[in-house]
Amino acid sequence: MHAPYPNYAPSGLPWAPQIPEGWQVQRNGRLFSHRVETGYPDLPILEVSLRTGVRVRDMINGKRKQVMSAKEKYKRAVKGDIAYNMMRMWQGAVGPAPADGLVSPAYVVVKPHAGVNTAYFSYLFRTAAYMQEVNKFSRGIVADRNRLYWESFKQMPSILPTIAEQNGIVAYLRTQDAQIARFIKAKRDLIALLIEQRLELVDRVIRHGLSASAALSPSGIDWVGDAPAHWRAARLSDCIEVCRAGVWGVDPTDKNEDDHLICVRVADFDTERLKVATSKLTVRAVTQAERAGRLLSRDDLLLEKSGGGEKTPVGRVVAFDLDQSAVCSNFLSRLVPNPALVISDYLLLLLNHLHARRVVMPFIKQTTGIQNLDSKAYFKLGVVLPSLEEQGEILKVLGAACDPIESAIAQAESEIRLIREYRDRQIADVVTGQIDVRGWKYSPEDQIPEEDLTALGDDDDNDTTEEETDGDDGHD
Repeated sequence: MHAPYPNYAPSGLPWAPQIPEGWQVQRNGRLFSHRVETGYPDLPILEVSLRTGVRVRDMINGKRKQVMSAKEKYKRAVKGDIAYNMMRMWQGAVGPAPADGLVSPAYVVVKPHAGVNTAYFSYLFRTAAYMQEVNKFSRGIVADRNRLYWESFKQMPSILPTIAEQNGIVAYLRTQDAQIARFIKAKRDLIALLIEQRLELVDRVIRHGLSASAALSPSGIDWVGDAPAHWRAARLSDCIEVCRAGVWGVDPTDKNEDDHLICVRVADFDTERLKVATSKLTVRAVTQAERAGRLLSRDDLLLEKSGGGEKTPVGRVVAFDLDQSAVCSNFLSRLVPNPALVISDYLLLLLNHLHARRVVMPFIKQTTGIQNLDSKAYFKLGVVLPSLEEQGEILKVLGAACDPIESAIAQAESEIRLIREYRDRQIADVVTGQIDVRGWKYSPEDQIPEEDLTALGDDDDNDTTEEETDGDDGHD
C-alpha cells in the first residue's frame, strides 16, 4: 500500500483541492501548443480507444472499416503529441500518438512543451473528474454536440508534477495496467471457453434433441444436418405469426407527457439476460395511428435488424418482459411467435443460437458503416422443430445445464468490471497526488509489451465519430 505525500498545498481546483507541495497548476496553453498540419496522405491512420488512448488503426484485421476520403484534410500528429476528439474527450477520447500519423478533422492535436510527459496527461485527462471539467469548457448548440475547441482547451487548468515525477507515475501506472490487462485477458479467455461450452451444449440439443437413441435422418438443411426423424421441417417465417417493423417517435427530449409511451431502442437491451434494461428506457411521443397494431406484449420478441459492432449485434433477439405500454424503434422488428408451432422462449433460444453460430451472417448487408438484416430472406431459412411438449422439455433441461455456465460467465464479467473500477480509482489517486508512488522501483520484469495493454479496452470501445467534418477546431 502506498501512503499519501507528507505535505499538501491548496490547488484552487474544485476537482483536486489538495496537491503535493512542489506540484503546480498550469493552464493547458502553458503546457501545449496547437498543431494544425495537413497534407500528409501517406501517414498511417490513428484511432482512439476510450480506455487505452491512441493507436495505429489496423486497416486489414479491424472489425470496423470506414471509407477514408479526402485524406489531405486529415491532421498530422507527431509521435508524442496528444490528440483528442472535440466531441468525445469527455468520454476519454484522448491520448498520445504512438507514432507519426493522421487523425480525423474532428480531432485537435496539441504539441507538448518541455517538461511535459504526454502519457501522464493522457492518464489525467481520462479521469472522471477531469472529463467533467471538459464538459464545463465545451460549447455548442445542444449538449450532445458540444465541442472542446483548442481555445477552450488551452484555458483549462491541469496539475503539473515535476517531469521526474511525471515519468515515475507513468512507469508505475503502465506496470499496473499490464498486470490488470493480463487479469482481464485471463477472464475473457475463461468467458470465451464458457461461451463455447454453452454453444456446443445448445447446438447438440437444438439439432439432435435430448435422446441419444433418437433415430436421425437428413434434414436437407445445411446448418442442421441430420435431425430427429420425428421433428418437423419448417421455415423461420412459419414460426412467426406477426412481423412488424418499429416506429420512430419524436425527438427524445419531448417526453414525460401523460400520453407518451416507452419506445424501446437497441441501446436499451441488457445483452447478458436478453431482457429490456428498464433503467435506461426512452420515453417518446407516439401518435395513435403509430400505436395501432404495434403495442408490445409480454411474449413478443424484438429482432435487432440494424446496427453493427459488438454492442449492437445485428440478428440478436430479446424478449420483451415489461408490463408497461411500449412500442419499439425502427431499428427493431417485433416478432409474435406462432403458438401452434413454437414456444416463445424456444424461438428466442433458436434465433439467438443462429446468431451465435453466425448462421445469420449471409443475410446481413453492410451499407455506409451500418449493417442491415435482410429479414425477408432470413425468414426463409430452414429449421427443424420438435413438438411443443418436447420444446418445453428441452428448455427445462437446457436451463438446468446452462445455469452454472451463465453464473460463471456473470462472475467473470463482474470481476472485470470491478478491476476496471479499481484501475480508474488508482489512476485518479496517483495522477492527482493523493498517493505517493515515488518509492516504487522499476524492475526488468516490469517490461511491458504494448499489445498486452489492448485487453484494457472494451470489445468495441473505439471512437466511432464520423470522419468527415469541417475541421473547425478553433484558432491559435
